Amino acid sequence: MLSPEDLFVLVKAFFEEKGLVRQHLDSYNDFIERGIKEVIKSVGEIEVPSPQGTYKIVFGDVKVGMPRVKDIHVGKKPLYPMEARIRDLTYAAPIILEMKKVQDGKEFEPEEVEIGDIPVMLRSKICYLSNMSEEQLVEVGEDPDDPGGYFIINGSERVIVSLEDLAPNRILVDIDTRRAKPIYRAKVLSTTLGFRARVEMLLKPDGVIYVNMPRVPSEVPFPIVMKALGVESDREIAEMVSADEEIIAELDPSFEACIGIFTVEDAITYIGNRVAHGQTLEYRMSKAEQVLDRYLLPHLGRTSEARRDKAVFLAEMARRVIELKLGRRRPDDKDHMKNKRLKLAGPLLADIFGTAFRNLCRDIRYQLQRLGHK
Repeated sequence: MLSPEDLFVLVKAFFEEKGLVRQHLDSYNDFIERGIKEVIKSVGEIEVPSPQGTYKIVFGDVKVGMPRVKDIHVGKKPLYPMEARIRDLTYAAPIILEMKKVQDGKEFEPEEVEIGDIPVMLRSKICYLSNMSEEQLVEVGEDPDDPGGYFIINGSERVIVSLEDLAPNRILVDIDTRRAKPIYRAKVLSTTLGFRARVEMLLKPDGVIYVNMPRVPSEVPFPIVMKALGVESDREIAEMVSADEEIIAELDPSFEACIGIFTVEDAITYIGNRVAHGQTLEYRMSKAEQVLDRYLLPHLGRTSEARRDKAVFLAEMARRVIELKLGRRRPDDKDHMKNKRLKLAGPLLADIFGTAFRNLCRDIRYQLQRLGHK
């Protein structure tokens, strides 16, 4: 059995090897190497339809340069942290994105475009200090014992504080007792880097199970969502939820609420009517498929190949919410540590970058429409 002295030696060795900020550095490095690419890949392209044809800007590879500053006399030159502190500058690096124009099926040569700067965490992989010896660190005015893990913004040293949040991609069930009759709920915060979508399933007093999805303004009965995802048979839907007869019986009101919806096309059209009401049938179905593929449970995938996995996940949510109603399951405690996660620098920056990049794409699309693709 370990003594208190042995534990102290173990803790001391851990901090000597890993340091105090290794978790932030690893998180930031993962965002730079993988997270930025995933955010841009999730957007993919900007498409601007017009009577003359389709105009696209397709995004390719993305890379992050090294910190630099623009000097009047010598142009761009490397920027070191001490200079950023003294001159009240932001220690940041450029983000360079490859873009390719596609017009009427013709592809043009890709171009590398600098789309902005990102603050650099000291001692990360894109920081000049990460590969320096102690002597070199002293030469550039840095403390060799400085662990890094912070940023320099307008000359001031800033840190990102970890954020406690609900565990992503985890089904949590509870009971809403604010009304006369209780509503049984299952929810999940479906999260990928830079994108987060809340999906909620409600078992209402009338016995019908509804699904709240991103980008859909109204609730959709559970069987319709399942059919839209490719599970066409009512029997198959019931068997995916459970083999227990009592649980299957709880699905009857939901099936009765979907009378007239028999095929996958019927279900997709039903969702499309709520997403793009008043538009052409083709456009409505396209928007509904976009919601199913890109915004419904994105952590399982953002292509049509992931629809089966999403149907299985929704079936599991339905089973848990029915078990909650039948008293076979207790409500989840959202304050329990197993249902909590700490969001470090990487995920927090991915959220900010994802929002900023989507706003940039929206502005580009608007300008292209206004200028007529010129």
